[in-house]
Amino acid sequence: MKLSIKDPVVITVIVAILTLVGNFVGYKIDPITAFPGMLILYLIVIGGLWITKIMPGNLPAVVYVSLLGIVLTMPWFPLGEKVAELTSQVNFLALTTPILGYAGISMGKDIDAFRKQGVKIVLVAIFVFVGTYIASAVIAHMVLKLTGQI
Repeated sequence: MKLSIKDPVVITVIVAILTLVGNFVGYKIDPITAFPGMLILYLIVIGGLWITKIMPGNLPAVVYVSLLGIVLTMPWFPLGEKVAELTSQVNFLALTTPILGYAGISMGKDIDAFRKQGVKIVLVAIFVFVGTYIASAVIAHMVLKLTGQI
């Protein structure tokens, strides 16, 4: 079996390694300490991808990955507490950085499709960004006001 850079298993390994590095650089969590949690997350992703292949229907892999992760951390699951403890050593933001980088790279290959959208997509993006910023600021202001911080 020949693995290529487009293979989800290879991509997931790269993301896992970059996550461990980001976890260490950004959050000072030793890669050896975070490795068991990263391995569990890796196995959950691979398990979710495998389930996607064998299940009928057309649900995206993220559904199965999420469900698998939820089930494995449930209190009634025999190792749920341990799984949650080990995976808590992997910071969420360290996990998202390589994923967003990969998403950006994959968007780069579809630049022609982006160009076809023209100015419309730029205007929609600006409205979404501004709306999100204003809504976040309003919510933050209300919470700070209610808690007596301001």
